[in-house]
Amino acid sequence: LDERRIKKIVEYILENFAHITKHNESYTFNKLDNVKSIARNAKGVEEKRSQTSLKGFNSILACSGIEAVKKYYQAFKEENHNLKIATIYSYSPNEDFDGLEDENNEGVGDLDQSSRDFLESAIADYNAMFGTSYDTSDAKFQSYYKDLSQKVKDREIDILIVANMFLTGFDAPTLNTLWVDKNLKYHGLIQAFSRTNRILNSVKTFGNIVCFRDLEDDLNKALALFGDKNAGGTILLRKFEDYFYGYTDEKGRDCEGYEALIQQLFNEFPLGERILSESKQKEFIKLFGEILKIRNVLECFDEFKDNQIIKARDLQDYQGMYLDLYSELREGSKAEKEEINDDLVFEIELIKQVEVNIDYILALIEKYAKSNNEEKQGIKKEIETSINSSLEMRNKKDLIMAFVERINNQSENIFNNFEEYIQQKRSEEFEAIIKDNHLKEDEAYGFIQRAFECGEMEFGGTDFPKLLPKEKSSFFSKQSNRSETKARISEILSRFFERFYSISSSVFEREER
Repeated sequence: LDERRIKKIVEYILENFAHITKHNESYTFNKLDNVKSIARNAKGVEEKRSQTSLKGFNSILACSGIEAVKKYYQAFKEENHNLKIATIYSYSPNEDFDGLEDENNEGVGDLDQSSRDFLESAIADYNAMFGTSYDTSDAKFQSYYKDLSQKVKDREIDILIVANMFLTGFDAPTLNTLWVDKNLKYHGLIQAFSRTNRILNSVKTFGNIVCFRDLEDDLNKALALFGDKNAGGTILLRKFEDYFYGYTDEKGRDCEGYEALIQQLFNEFPLGERILSESKQKEFIKLFGEILKIRNVLECFDEFKDNQIIKARDLQDYQGMYLDLYSELREGSKAEKEEINDDLVFEIELIKQVEVNIDYILALIEKYAKSNNEEKQGIKKEIETSINSSLEMRNKKDLIMAFVERINNQSENIFNNFEEYIQQKRSEEFEAIIKDNHLKEDEAYGFIQRAFECGEMEFGGTDFPKLLPKEKSSFFSKQSNRSETKARISEILSRFFERFYSISSSVFEREER
């Protein structure tokens, strides 16, 4: 518990948190809503699920006891970061137990005064962060426990610091990392490590365990006891060198490593050359998909940061080629992991792991504005390459490049000018949608304003039908039926929302006319 050691570990976690938890990268998953309805038959319950978009995963820091929790929590508060960190603990009669006790002991009544005061202060930090009003009194502590559980599951907490609680039975699909500074053995070790094992999508296919104590012998004993002599090879990822250089698996099959796959990419698909034949296109899609999958594994290893092999700009170019083929072959489908046929799959979720955002693009535009004429073409090409490599940005390319063309050598207020430009374009395009589709203007503006405020389009309620053309209108009579009209207009509005939401403010102001 030496404070110098605690500080070093906290610094390591903060330095590596983003790449281990993919904190700056987007993905989607099916979130289980709290709303449940009775199924058609009385034997079951139908769960309402909605697709949710989040950035990164979250983690738990398992500490040896309450004193360790307090030191870690305080150490994180003293560092400069923007992570959301919370803690919880309850009374434990044996602080030095090398395993897990009853984590459902949710009482704080037997805590010593110092530990209770510290927890009260940590809950006050939580209240300030989320606008809640919990404390350590019996009723409110129970509510804090439940609210904290839900926020971890919804990835609203980045690091949860615990001693025993939340290390058995707690199931959070977005949890991908366990930081361990605690001696664990046998059942307790397996239980704690298993907190990260929920496969969520093609991005989260495994969990990360980062140990600050030597638990290798304890891990092997636990696997031998609860599995079999070969359990280690089944449960654990291989070494970094295996994924990087290749290996032979247990069945004698040779598995190519990242280094060989990248070299094959360079040799068979040089940048700047179009892939013309259908057979070569399929080869490229499969090869680049394999590269995306193995990069997804390698990024959890510290060693990979300095062994990328491929330049970031070249990776973006290849990604742009991959997305061009995706656009050509997907035929309007919205599946995230795109299966074109029996043997051709696009790893779209993994593509999102190297997404660029609008701030990055605007920084390039600012650089473009400040540059001389010789440099401008290179920077403009970099802007286009970045947009082409991004699934999120591609449908905004015409907007962004038109803004680039408008810029003179004045770099002041690039961000403000872009915001004004996008607001103008957003209003113009929405006005055109209303006019072309004969929508009811007031209802349409009310609907789209709520969508931008909430961050999603909601077509299931009563608001959407109100903006549609009247059934007796000449426009509507040309449609085969009302359901087709609803489907068509919902698609138009969805495309509009996807085009503007991530690059403009949530305020949708209606221009006076």
